[in-house]
Amino acid sequence: MSTLIKVYGFHLDVFEHVNNARYLEFLEQARWDWIEQHLDFDWFKRNGLALVVANININYRLPASLGDELLIDCNIAEVGVKSGVLSQKIVRKKDGALISDALITFVLVDINTKKALTLTEQLREKLEYVRQSS
Repeated sequence: MSTLIKVYGFHLDVFEHVNNARYLEFLEQARWDWIEQHLDFDWFKRNGLALVVANININYRLPASLGDELLIDCNIAEVGVKSGVLSQKIVRKKDGALISDALITFVLVDINTKKALTLTEQLREKLEYVRQSS
């Protein structure tokens, strides 16, 4: 599954390319789309849990410009006991050029205590299933 984002003027900086901070927003939008497709968001709410980003390692490969259409992919790279890693890539639709790639580490958090938890067995199984079927 890919999220399509078109670059508009408000995404650009004074150098007329997408500002580096905007890529984080693009990646987040794709993660929300991915969550809606693969996970039960209501299950997290019912159980007082949330997936929270703990670390982002992003590489900016090429600039994106006004009018570019970008495809953002999101895949599970790793499922651990206390965290997982998502791999995301942003490519320009017209030529397939890699614009950016990132590894996003996430943890499961109790929304009341704000403490990180061990990933539940149910969640690990679901994440592994999604990872293997991608």
